[in-house]
Amino acid sequence: MNDYERVANVIRFLDRHHTEQPDLAELSAAAGLSPFHFHRLFSSWAGVTPKDFLQCLTFEHVKQLLSGGRNVFDAALDAGLSGPGRLHDLCVTLEAASPGEMKSGGAGMQIDFGFAESPFGEALIAESKRGICHLTFVDGSGRNAARDRLVTEWPNAKLNRNDARMNELCAKIFTELRDGSARPNLRAFVRGTPFQVRVWRALLQIPLGSLTTYGRLAQLIGQSKAARAVGSAVGANPISFIVPCHRVIRETGALGNYGGGPIRKRAMVGWELSLAGSGDRLSATAA
Repeated sequence: MNDYERVANVIRFLDRHHTEQPDLAELSAAAGLSPFHFHRLFSSWAGVTPKDFLQCLTFEHVKQLLSGGRNVFDAALDAGLSGPGRLHDLCVTLEAASPGEMKSGGAGMQIDFGFAESPFGEALIAESKRGICHLTFVDGSGRNAARDRLVTEWPNAKLNRNDARMNELCAKIFTELRDGSARPNLRAFVRGTPFQVRVWRALLQIPLGSLTTYGRLAQLIGQSKAARAVGSAVGANPISFIVPCHRVIRETGALGNYGGGPIRKRAMVGWELSLAGSGDRLSATAA
């Protein structure tokens, strides 16, 4: 069992027992570790203590983030979407496939792919010469099912297994920077309709430690009545985490679903909030 699986077990345990306010001993038992080893492992994974991490995921804290995030999106609306977003903490340059490239399904293209361990479990990452073109997480269906999803996305491309390169990319994608250093630049190459690509570029404007709603995202792209269509575009995102669809939640403040599973979404949100220091901000607010 890797670190992420232990954290996921703790989140599942809290779903069932949150009203009982379980202590460190109970949480460590759910992770299958001693309290000392669990606290050390969890703090290393999340950057904060289990208590602070779970505080980041409380309903009230999420609602505060939504309220505070309005200024971020007002600024984005003022700036417009005239070019590829550069506000995302990963500094992603997003290039869209042409209609001809979409129709060909990647014919004549070589795609390197491989499996790598991320903070959120094993991931399949794929890269063409134009940039990262696929990222999905390996779930209970296994590696073959993950590879099949890549083939569905690029059915006519030549696939080349290269785990070493994908481990390099994984380290860049999921880098933890707590000292204010600049994050690495990433190039991404995606298949999508013009509407989908517009939504994905808007997602890149959501900073680390911020959350938004489908309705607000629809407003950001100038389609305020298209929240449902925006939701579909968010769900079709082919490069999980890089385009941060996990930062979009329901208007009520509930985190909602995610292609990689609701537990993984909650782990991602809590991990990023801890990186952004949201736990400290919440403690200061509560005080």
